[in-house]
Amino acid sequence: MDRAKLFAAVRSTVFSGHLSEAQVNGIEAILDGCEGGGVTDLRQIAYILATPMIETGGSFVPVSENLNYSAAGLRETFPKYFTPAQAQSYARQPQRIANRAYANRMGNGPETSGDGWKYRGRGFSQCTGHDNYGKFSKLLGVDLVSNPDLAMSDDIAAKIIVIGMRDGIFTGHKLSNYFEPDSADWIGARRIINGQDKAQQIASYAKQFYAALKAA
Repeated sequence: MDRAKLFAAVRSTVFSGHLSEAQVNGIEAILDGCEGGGVTDLRQIAYILATPMIETGGSFVPVSENLNYSAAGLRETFPKYFTPAQAQSYARQPQRIANRAYANRMGNGPETSGDGWKYRGRGFSQCTGHDNYGKFSKLLGVDLVSNPDLAMSDDIAAKIIVIGMRDGIFTGHKLSNYFEPDSADWIGARRIINGQDKAQQIASYAKQFYAALKAA
């Protein structure tokens, strides 16, 4: 692949004429992750590259989950974990929100353990919960359980998104379920990360990345 040709193509299509150094670095890291992870299908690579267009707002800088919810936002996002009164009490307190919302699931301990905040979502796609940090620690040979902030580096975040999407670690759905030799489900592939949230937008970006990858 001629990466210079790739960046020239996506600069004019995906990024409306401008690519920042951070965006280039993030894309390079993901391309390296695909090479190291044995992902060679250009459609799959394109879909991986399209995912941070939503998950990081197109910055291609690993992000830490924003849990600064209002009371209304808590009731809409986590209705199972916050009564109206609790939502008022926890509003705009990200650490307390994480510790309650993610307590006693995904391998986390109770609210008082602080695991919800420690293992909140990070990366190019949101690696969340003690169990997922543990899985990726074993797969990557990096202790993300003791130091989850390592998932904020381009290199580790890239490996997490590539391996996670390749193997279906995030939701049980994997790239090969949607990109088969004779078919591609650009919309349904969003289930690899997050149901059908922003599925149309990501599909559109993925097709643009795919065209650029083919040209390169």
